[in-house]
Amino acid sequence: MINLKKINVFRRKLTKLITKNLVNTKKFENYDIIDKKDIKRILICRPNHRLGNQLLITPIVKELIEIFPDSKIDLFVKGNIASVIFENYDNIDTIISLPKEHFKYIFKYINSWIQLRQKQYDLVINVTENSSSGKISTKFAKSNHKYFGDLNNDTQQNPINKDLNHIAKRPVLALRNYLSKIGIDVSKTQIPSLDIKLSDLEIVEGKKKLNELIYNDKKTICLFTYATGDKCYSEIWWLELYEAIKLKYNNYNIIEVLPVENISKINFKAPSFYSKDIRQICSFIANTDVFVGADSGMMHLASASLTPTVGLFSITDIEVYAPYNNKSIGINTNSMTKNEIIEVIENVLSK
Repeated sequence: MINLKKINVFRRKLTKLITKNLVNTKKFENYDIIDKKDIKRILICRPNHRLGNQLLITPIVKELIEIFPDSKIDLFVKGNIASVIFENYDNIDTIISLPKEHFKYIFKYINSWIQLRQKQYDLVINVTENSSSGKISTKFAKSNHKYFGDLNNDTQQNPINKDLNHIAKRPVLALRNYLSKIGIDVSKTQIPSLDIKLSDLEIVEGKKKLNELIYNDKKTICLFTYATGDKCYSEIWWLELYEAIKLKYNNYNIIEVLPVENISKINFKAPSFYSKDIRQICSFIANTDVFVGADSGMMHLASASLTPTVGLFSITDIEVYAPYNNKSIGINTNSMTKNEIIEVIENVLSK
């Protein structure tokens, strides 16, 4: 049986080995002072197809729009999810998308790289410093100002700023650090939230979908009981938590959002919502009062709906992936009882 996980690990290691010299970015660093008003066209490179990873670049996109409100932003990504995520972002101009299967769609793959060279950018940003393809695409694009995501040592070794560990916050802080070096003053405001920018109409439609499952005005707790690989909790674990939530919140609605696999770890005991439409799922969650689920793309989607999100972590690093802002929190379930998890949910609901 083919182990895809091991193949992907090997592929990433091989890619880094082959491109080691290609991704040397030192000679491309440019800290020449630039006038803020001269930055009109920006390219962001994040060639990764996963839902969560593309949602996690919404904060840096929002940061750039805040700093350069008149700019147009292109995205260099992988797959088609970005076009759905950034549907309501007016500043997004072009999404250049690599196919997920490079060898199967070789001509589309080549065309994406050709398209990358067709514009002159005022600023090119690689979101993730450890991404070889991100650094290569940043080098390949045409611009006099390129930032490869590498933080300088004094910033990186600051033990106070734990936000530097977070996969969505770190690029924003790194960008602010870089912009300050090229003469652009950036106010140290709160780091933007993940945000899919739901329209009013989408939220109304999400409310309609919720009302098809419940028939009252009670508050609603939304559960997501699935996740990929080792991040997925057992059926026994979820059933125990579900019963505890039911007992504590008998005056609340409890509903479950299902994954694309249509799997329920609580055996469909709660009313459930199923859709393959990312924005529809997000608008549905936006009408609930709290989302509870394991670290996953769905957890990040809940966070991007601006719904208070309780992220459950047992394997992955909370400091790197935890939901934040909007009363959201990540918790380590390895060191917590079910009752302690209930207390966290209670604290979120009571804020």
